[in-house]
Amino acid sequence: MGIVALLLPGIAVAQDEPPVPLPRRADRIPQQGEQGQDPAAVEAEVLGTEQPGADPVSTPAVEAVEQVAAIPQPVTLVARIVDGGSTIADGLTWRVFETRTDASGELALAAKSDDATARIALAPGNYVVHVAYGRAQTTDTITVVDGNNEKALVLDAGAIRLNAQVSGDIAIPINLLRFDIYSPGAESERTLVAQNLAPSDIVTLNAGTYHIVSYFGDVNAVVRADLRVEPGQLTDATLYHKASQVSFKLVSEPGGEAIADIDWTVKTEDGQTVFSNIGAFPSTVLGEGDYLVLAKRGEQVYNREFEVQAGAGTEIEVLTAVY
Repeated sequence: MGIVALLLPGIAVAQDEPPVPLPRRADRIPQQGEQGQDPAAVEAEVLGTEQPGADPVSTPAVEAVEQVAAIPQPVTLVARIVDGGSTIADGLTWRVFETRTDASGELALAAKSDDATARIALAPGNYVVHVAYGRAQTTDTITVVDGNNEKALVLDAGAIRLNAQVSGDIAIPINLLRFDIYSPGAESERTLVAQNLAPSDIVTLNAGTYHIVSYFGDVNAVVRADLRVEPGQLTDATLYHKASQVSFKLVSEPGGEAIADIDWTVKTEDGQTVFSNIGAFPSTVLGEGDYLVLAKRGEQVYNREFEVQAGAGTEIEVLTAVY
C-alpha cells in the first residue's frame, strides 16, 4: 500500500528532493568519554537508525503516504436475486465490516446502509460485505482501491408462501394457524430460520431445502414437511392437518344448557394431559385420536371418552348423569 501511494501524482515525498550527503562520522560523533551527546544517540541521528526502546522515526514522506492511504474512496454496492438478474430495488440491508476484530472479538463495523444501491465511502483496504434481503443473505469480500469501487452480490434466493387446511380441504381460521421454518437435517441439528409466520406470508430465503412446521391450535395438531425453495421462484405450499376443533360443555341432559364454572381436563389414551380450562364452553384443537375429558364441578367429577377425527368442528357433551 505504501509503494502505491508513493507513485500517486501530486504527492511531495523526500525522494523528489536532491540527496543530502551524510556528514562523516568523525565530524559528529564525540570520542568515548567526551562531554556532550551520547555517541550512540548521535550515530542514530546521523544514520537514521533507531535506538533500542526509542519511538519509531516519523518522516514527512511516511506521514504523507499514510494520509493518502486513509482518504475514503467511493464504493457502490448492488444485489441481485440470481446471477444475471436485475438489481433488487428495495428491502436490502447492507453491512460492511473491517477484517480486524473489535474488543469483543467481532469484525468491526465500517459502514451500514438500508438503500437498495448502497453508496458509501471507505478507506483503501480489504472488507467483508454482508447483505440481507428478508431472510435471505450472503457475504463476500471487497478490496477498496483508489478511485471508484463497485461490487454486485448475488443472493441466489427464492421465496415461499405457506398455508394449511384440515384434510378434506376444510379451511382453518387464520388466528389458529402459524408456521415455523427450520434449516434441514436431523432435529438436533436444525436451526430456526423464521418463527410464528401467518398464513400466506411471503418469506424470502436463500435457495435450498427447509423443514416446515405447521401448528393448528396450541395442543397437538402439528404437521411437518421438507420443502424446496428454488432460486428466483415463489414456492406455494399447503399442508394438511388430521385434526378438528373441539368444544366441551357439561349438561344435565342431552342438548341442555352448558353449566358454568367447570374445571376441564383432557387427557390422551396414555394419560397425558393436553388441555385444561375453566369455563362453561371451552374449545381447543386436537389431533386425531382417542381422549378422555374430565369435568369437575365442586367435588363432583364427570368424565367421557371421545374420539377426534379430521373434519369440521365437534361439540362434546358431558352428562351429569354419568359419573
